Amino acid sequence: MASDPLDWIDDKLATLERSGLRRRLATRLGPQRVLLEPRDERPLVNFGSNDYLGLAAQRLGTAVRRSLDQTGWGSGASPLVTGRGEWHARLERELAVFEGTAAALLFPSGFAANFSTLAALIGPRDAVFGDARNHASILDGCRLSGARWFTYPHGDAAALSRQLEQSPGFRRRLIVTDTLFSMDGDLAPLAELAELAERFGAMLMVDEAHATGVFGAGGRGVCEASGVERAVHVRVGTLSKALGSIGGFVVGEARLIEWLANRARAYVFSTASPEAAAAAGLEALKVVQEEPQRRQGLLQRAAELRQRLQDQGWSTGESVSQIVPVIVGRASAAVETAAALRRRGLLVPAIRPPSVPRGRALLRISLSSAHTPQQIEQLVAAFRELRA
Repeated sequence: MASDPLDWIDDKLATLERSGLRRRLATRLGPQRVLLEPRDERPLVNFGSNDYLGLAAQRLGTAVRRSLDQTGWGSGASPLVTGRGEWHARLERELAVFEGTAAALLFPSGFAANFSTLAALIGPRDAVFGDARNHASILDGCRLSGARWFTYPHGDAAALSRQLEQSPGFRRRLIVTDTLFSMDGDLAPLAELAELAERFGAMLMVDEAHATGVFGAGGRGVCEASGVERAVHVRVGTLSKALGSIGGFVVGEARLIEWLANRARAYVFSTASPEAAAAAGLEALKVVQEEPQRRQGLLQRAAELRQRLQDQGWSTGESVSQIVPVIVGRASAAVETAAALRRRGLLVPAIRPPSVPRGRALLRISLSSAHTPQQIEQLVAAFRELRA
């Protein structure tokens, strides 16, 4: 009898288990909200969601239901065939206005926007320079492009400058970075990166996934907050975090957007998202512009939480955002701490390699404007007990 060709998976899963790296699927009941109802478990205060402005559960529902009556659900084709509807077009126009750019293009996800945009802009005769802690979608896009790939140490603009100086002769060069890093909660040195892009004639592409709706006076992200919007050639964002919907987008010059519509594979070959998702995105943009107190209060509470955890002796790294890491080091320690918090009614995810470097496992606290002061007090008290 022939051996089972999938036998190797059992050994690999056992290795993950021993090293504290095995993940298991979880199921929640009801909507995404700050009080989560896992299946077969008591409710948990949810500090694991990217719903930073508290829009996902209820605020967008009316817009979605209204669009469903008009458009139904499935889009039925890729955008270049018959899948792009009026709600998609309206959202792209509004995103361009919101971001202060000539045009915008919707993608099925932020992941798709990143990896397919990179592959559309650079190829085997080009070079790409990326932060060591860039999101996986950026890393995969660099691989897909076939370009020569240079990685600079996290946030180290001086190292990037040396790499650019030592790598002439490429057809095109592109610098790419997250603006707000999703595991560490810190910011890229965008002003320095913009200066380097100009000095060396490189394209500059940024991913504002975790910053859109949260940073900047108008909620446009870290580019706005850093004053470098005009110096960034390609801005990627997502509708699935602070904007509470689903999908990704790219904004920039009209010629950039036209090129991506022709050459970004995830756009050309993916079925368009339902128009109802675009309707939710439009409603979320209104909230971001009309209710700045959501992001202002969120960042203020995050600053207070970081300080209180630091006062207890926890390390929160270089975070300056609504993402507050509590760095514990070993993967097993992160898993144990997350389990202890769960027993206290709190969901705080353990983040382990490969999501973070080895030796830097952490608990990632994702704050939402929907968290109550009482829920944050419960979190602080639980960390105090674990530190005692």
